[in-house]
Amino acid sequence: MSNPAGDLVIVTGGASGIGAAVAALLRTRGWRVVVFDIAPERPGFAGWFRVDVSDEEAVEAAIRAVEDGLGPVFGLVNAAGVLGKMHAPQRLHMSDWDREIAVDLRGTYLTCRAAGARMAARGAGAIVNIASIMGMTSGPLHGYGPAKAAVISLTTTLAGEWGPRGVRVNAVSPGFTRTQALEKGVEAGALDAEALARPSAMRRLVEPGEIASAVAFLLGPEASGITGVNLPVDAGYLVGVTWQPYGGVRGA
Repeated sequence: MSNPAGDLVIVTGGASGIGAAVAALLRTRGWRVVVFDIAPERPGFAGWFRVDVSDEEAVEAAIRAVEDGLGPVFGLVNAAGVLGKMHAPQRLHMSDWDREIAVDLRGTYLTCRAAGARMAARGAGAIVNIASIMGMTSGPLHGYGPAKAAVISLTTTLAGEWGPRGVRVNAVSPGFTRTQALEKGVEAGALDAEALARPSAMRRLVEPGEIASAVAFLLGPEASGITGVNLPVDAGYLVGVTWQPYGGVRGA
């Protein structure tokens, strides 16, 4: 791995939520950050491309334009995603299911393929895919959950594919994170923040900056020997939720 100072990194979904936190932190760490998002451009980044990551031709064209205009890409963070509909299977429209799979899984694969192949040809690079603890457990998210489970699997297969050519591929699986989207769900009554936090060992939600810090670590030279890993950043939700039948994690 090269020194990240001044290296180019693409962050998909960098306009909001976890992606925005990642893009902001990497910029302070010295990376030149290019954002791929469908949202309008915001100042302060090395580049901004209006890209639907599920569109194969658009992804390939954008990455080609980045490398032609700004230089080789040494980092990629796949944070673009759509939240899952919490409907029973018979009520979940296939158009919603298709969109969740298209953005959350297909989009991750397309950007990995386009950027990762170039990294492999150069012999250096690091990719971090944003998965989810919902890809590791069960919940009423019949499109989003399977898509994120597949992202975890994809991460391991690409780590094996490109490891011999100097490209590391890892995933971060956020728990319930205090993003604007989650806050909107709470305000609308679709989510209960206290109920989401209660099962976790730390009894709180995750902050976007905590996800960003994990991503920055996995991208950087401190993680030079790590590939094929899925790192949950969930305030201990996965370890705490199994305590629920026994009354929950013990209080301090």
